[in-house]
Amino acid sequence: MSIGKGHHLHLIDGSGFIFRAFHALPPLTRKSDGLPVGAVSGFCNMLLKMVEGNTGDDAPTHLAVIFDHSSKTFRNDIYPQYKAQRPPLPEDLRPQIPLTREATRAFGLCCIEQEGWEADDLIATFAVQARDAGARVTIISSDKDLMQLVGGGVEMMDGMKNVRIGPEEVEAKFGVGPEKVVDVQALAGDSVDNVPGAPGIGIKTAALLINEYGDVETLLERAEEIKQPKRRQSLIENAEQIRISKQLVTLEQNVPVEVGIDAMEVQPLEAEKVLPFLAEMEFRTITNRVAEKLGADAPTIDDTPKGSTAGKEPDLPTMDHSAYEIVRDEAALQVWIDRAYERGYVSVDTETTGLDEMRAGLVGVCLAIDPGRACYVPLAHVNGTGDLLGGAERAEGQMDFDRALEMLRPMLEDASILKILQNAKYDLKIFANEGITLTPIDDTMLISYALNAGLHTHGMDALSERYLDHKPIPIKDLIGSGKKQITFDQVKIDEAAPYAAEDADITARLWTTLKPRLAAEHVTTVYETMERPLVPVLAQMERYGIKVNRDHLSRMSNSFAQKMAGLEDEIQKLAGRKFNVGSPKQLGEILFDEMGLEGGKKGKTGAYSTGADVLETLAAQGHDLPARVLDWRQLSKLKSTYTDALQEHIHPETGRVHTSYSIAGANTGRLASTDPNLQNIPVRTEEGRRIREAFIPEEGNTLVSLDYSQIELRILAHIADIPALKQAFRDGLDIHAMTASEMFDVPLDEMTPDVRRQAKAINFGVIYGISAFGLANNLRIPREDAKAFIDRYFERFPGIRQYMDETVAFAKEHKYVETLFGRRIHTPEIGAKGPRAGFANRAAINAPIQGTAADIIRRAMIRVPPAIEAAKLPGRMLLQVHDELLFEVPKDAANDLIETVRDVMENAASPAVHLDVPLTVDGGTGSNWAEAH
Repeated sequence: MSIGKGHHLHLIDGSGFIFRAFHALPPLTRKSDGLPVGAVSGFCNMLLKMVEGNTGDDAPTHLAVIFDHSSKTFRNDIYPQYKAQRPPLPEDLRPQIPLTREATRAFGLCCIEQEGWEADDLIATFAVQARDAGARVTIISSDKDLMQLVGGGVEMMDGMKNVRIGPEEVEAKFGVGPEKVVDVQALAGDSVDNVPGAPGIGIKTAALLINEYGDVETLLERAEEIKQPKRRQSLIENAEQIRISKQLVTLEQNVPVEVGIDAMEVQPLEAEKVLPFLAEMEFRTITNRVAEKLGADAPTIDDTPKGSTAGKEPDLPTMDHSAYEIVRDEAALQVWIDRAYERGYVSVDTETTGLDEMRAGLVGVCLAIDPGRACYVPLAHVNGTGDLLGGAERAEGQMDFDRALEMLRPMLEDASILKILQNAKYDLKIFANEGITLTPIDDTMLISYALNAGLHTHGMDALSERYLDHKPIPIKDLIGSGKKQITFDQVKIDEAAPYAAEDADITARLWTTLKPRLAAEHVTTVYETMERPLVPVLAQMERYGIKVNRDHLSRMSNSFAQKMAGLEDEIQKLAGRKFNVGSPKQLGEILFDEMGLEGGKKGKTGAYSTGADVLETLAAQGHDLPARVLDWRQLSKLKSTYTDALQEHIHPETGRVHTSYSIAGANTGRLASTDPNLQNIPVRTEEGRRIREAFIPEEGNTLVSLDYSQIELRILAHIADIPALKQAFRDGLDIHAMTASEMFDVPLDEMTPDVRRQAKAINFGVIYGISAFGLANNLRIPREDAKAFIDRYFERFPGIRQYMDETVAFAKEHKYVETLFGRRIHTPEIGAKGPRAGFANRAAINAPIQGTAADIIRRAMIRVPPAIEAAKLPGRMLLQVHDELLFEVPKDAANDLIETVRDVMENAASPAVHLDVPLTVDGGTGSNWAEAH
């Protein structure tokens, strides 16, 4: 049947369907063999929805599902960086791609993809052909790139939302009609596809310009007329880039298609085709639904595990150190490289001279292809003590350092070979020091973390003993300890090889054991979208570091020392005698024995407890001595932890401090900064702010801070479904003043700072399950008043109590809680009795909130570098401090960076989660960190 007037063609964006299904649904595996099929299941449901909806006058007469082909297209010839920053397909999605093609054919639908062309070009070509023949066309997609085709008999429909997109909807999105969409996109660019556009010009500005000048060419010809200097400069300097961008975003409408529209004529659903496929996928629900629809018998689905190892831990060979190989020449190394190419994956580990990646030297590389098949490639071992730079003699029996890396580099950087590592960030930085970009990666530490956060630690030794029942060779057996400790390059090669190769072997075994569990336990998406992609982002941040003013820190150390000496004198006068202020035992004796203060409790050692909580309680009662000791301790900690220690952490070559972020440290997904810890510098005290003044940019640059505003309270409002809080956030109200008004019946215009402060303490305290005792200490009020505040809070916002009760009940039943993004935080202590019960309950209540906030900023951090690159901005991300990201950027690009990054951060939850409250981000700039925050 030739298409023409009276016919209706549906063109389904198959690639869009696949990714929507993959990201919108939890992971699913086929029980019989563990094959990931979650995206296929969602895809089949979408197809069935389309087929079931194809009735009545609006039903299509012709229909096709169009897919992207995996190869590059003509756009890569125009602009090699086109889509270059897109991450590789998630590993558990890759095997599902061909199955979606099978699903399309099983549903009796025309399945089209063509080498050298994107699905959008094929859709454009078929749409124009059908439109010119007089037929009506509906494109089933939400892809903004296809909106340039709308009009003249062509419309779009968002199949997920069942929303039709015509010329009016296109104009609402782009500010121009469909015929001008490519001009706007050419100017604004596209960070997702790496279309450069004009730096500093977004959609709204682009629409204004096109509406005024008509099209891109006219605009560029008259660019000198633009009044705004930055806008004018961007257009003039990037004219050729804008023209290239227009070529990239313009869909080709004359593809020499291999399939004609006539082949797309709609055919009835046939049980003989669709039911066997659905049964093979083991989709019981949809199989029964389709069988009932067609009046056919549903086939029997056998999902019992096939093979002896299904459903069990993999059968791994015995650990045999004698089987490991020492690679000493090029021929032997080439064999291992060839094996990696044959397999498509390789376990990799490095041996170095130390734990500080910025100062450690590479000593050797370890490889394992399969469990039990491992080798060690020694590169920089020496005879005796000292190192190569110090003139030590190079040990015999190892390859030339540079030649070995030259051979390894192509394999380590090849996108087709998966590199499996344990704590991959360390090795990424070590290889980066040698100019090698390790990609793509899997990280067994993070796989374990995604599976078992809250249950145990995720270091290699602990995982090996837990999952492999094998205790690795202790490093101390090789390098010793204490004053006699040597570095790994001084270990004899024959002794180093078993230890080194074992690391790679264990990593391969852990990967074989743990990786299949991701899909089975429905945490693949967590690992693929928030754990693995974060590794290279953090590695780059850590390597770049942040500049620190040593002189400023030195002056602060001296100032702190003087203030501490003054406080010591004051404390000893209050005590009536001299004593060691830093001695908890002597302090306890003075407070409780000599001064007779109440509340003294002795521990197992017989000494009084003088922790911060004890001293804060005494200070709240009006006692000066414990208050002054708290002040002294704070200064002492700031001096030892920051102003003294930070000077030691300044790298001698870079002049910068390079912190290290622990990805798998906190159960909730929060990152932890170590060596040095830059996340716990106080921000509310004058001393803490002065320490932040020591963090500075390079000459000509500025620091930019972007910080989520009250993100955990916003998440609480969403999760606990508190209408008053949600509306307050939508209206942009002062949430603490609003809470105070609700609780204390005080009009907003009569709010006092003290009442607002009390409400703020309760707002944040409730998130962390604060007790009346804790709130009383925070506000320095009687405990009964604090309890009354908390009771009144729950009365005004009853959803919070309901959320708490339901969360604890869920944790007790499932032994874990979840974030909005599916991160599982296990709660093994939830059934504890006594004092531990309260702590476990509070941890369970807080985890979904803090964990969701952590997930959001992780998602933002992963998206920020490509967004900065796409905007052609010179900025770098330096630090993450909980809800804050810190950047260094040339002064004239600061505002553009703030605009770009704020957009990423405020939309970081999408599309995985739709929040009922907006996320807002505060931005600031300054000549130091304190000024920028």
